[in-house]
Amino acid sequence: MGTLILPQSGAIYIDAQIVIYTMNYHPTYEPICRPLWDAVSAGSISIFSSELTLLETLVVPYQRSDYVQAEERERLWDRPGMSLLPVTKDVLKRAAHVRAVNTAVRVPDAIHAATALHYGCACFLTNDLGFRRVIELPLTILDDVIARAH
Repeated sequence: MGTLILPQSGAIYIDAQIVIYTMNYHPTYEPICRPLWDAVSAGSISIFSSELTLLETLVVPYQRSDYVQAEERERLWDRPGMSLLPVTKDVLKRAAHVRAVNTAVRVPDAIHAATALHYGCACFLTNDLGFRRVIELPLTILDDVIARAH
């Protein structure tokens, strides 16, 4: 299993996958993400995501009428060091630029990328290979972390 290397400073952007892997205790990815959560608990880093992540992480609990899990996912963002960033007009304009340059990038992914870029995040943590199309992102992909270990 690989080790997640976190930047020494700056904000870390996570997408919905990271939240889902962690909160569902995914056997492969949750252990890799653990240093991230330990660092935010220790106050040494801050984690950010788009408000879009809240939507994405609540769909399955709502489908299952699992309102306890939905509330847990919502409360995650109330913890110190955790922030949801707004989808503003400037973020949407930047997302449009991301899509104009990378037409294969889906709209939600363009919003995530634009949010991280707009707010100057030092690391974009995901497991979605599609984000490789956005070359300006300071990207860390969980499967790459695993591959480095082998």
